[in-house]
Amino acid sequence: MKRPGPLLTLLAGLLFGVFMLTLNSTTGTKTASSPYKENSPAVSAPPTPSAKSPSATSTPSRTAAPSGVYTGRTDDDSSAVAVSLRGGKAIAYFCDGHNIESWLKGDVKADGSLSLTGDHGAKLNGTLKGSKQLRGTADLGGGHYTFTIDKAKKPSGIYRANSQVAGARIVGGWIVLPGGKQVGIVTRNGEPSAAPTIDPQTGATTVDGQQLTAHPVTP
Repeated sequence: MKRPGPLLTLLAGLLFGVFMLTLNSTTGTKTASSPYKENSPAVSAPPTPSAKSPSATSTPSRTAAPSGVYTGRTDDDSSAVAVSLRGGKAIAYFCDGHNIESWLKGDVKADGSLSLTGDHGAKLNGTLKGSKQLRGTADLGGGHYTFTIDKAKKPSGIYRANSQVAGARIVGGWIVLPGGKQVGIVTRNGEPSAAPTIDPQTGATTVDGQQLTAHPVTP
């Protein structure tokens, strides 16, 4: 029996090498150096508020509530009106000096408007015009009145007295107008009459022979 020749041995080795290359190409796996990578979303830091951003701006300061006393007469010159403002509140006194009067109170809105109410359905509405003037209307005692009143300085203002004289309850209200003129009513157990004058510096007045003291009225 003859031994295989060198050519046959070479051919067998070549076939074995081709077989191994084919096997590697069909069973190979991806390596860690694969070029595909899944990009994860980037986490960005929250933006730093800038000087112009709303979160960096300071809260605007509130406008100071109006204060002071406004006095004057109605447009038909039949009555006097006085309104005192302080801390966002208002109190008013309307008086014709004979038998019509009303005390009213309420709030002052941010836009300078006010809506006041009193007994027996009395109403007073007004709006500040700047800081020197108040315009409005009053409805009471079956009448409708319009007015434009100016900011006043002491001793102009609203004054009130409340006391007992000879067994009667005395309630007095006064409006001291610029120039010193006064309009007021005193009620004795609910019956109105023209009020005597007061001393605006001290509030002193005399009712039915007894001295009383009227005090400035503020909200």
